[in-house]
Amino acid sequence: MNYTHLSLWERYQIYALIGAKHSINFIARELNRSPSTISRELRRNKSLRGYRVNYAHNEACDRRANNATTIVADIWAWVTDKLKENLRPEQIAGFHGGISHMM
Repeated sequence: MNYTHLSLWERYQIYALIGAKHSINFIARELNRSPSTISRELRRNKSLRGYRVNYAHNEACDRRANNATTIVADIWAWVTDKLKENLRPEQIAGFHGGISHMM
């Protein structure tokens, strides 16, 4: 099963259905999502005033951005050069402590 992040539209739907006092299972069926996805969304992304769409979306986007790692262009160029020199990824990672040969 492929996982996709909740969209802003889905968060609006969750907000409306929670406001209408529907259960997590009902919301999950309506959005074709797992009940645990809805439960996790409500737990992770609620504000002090309850579940708010924009707050929830911003929190989720911030969390996603913090998990993303990018390789600086200079390091990427250096790695590419080393690969052209027929070094193995493990060897390259050994030379530069800030990168890993694992995907």
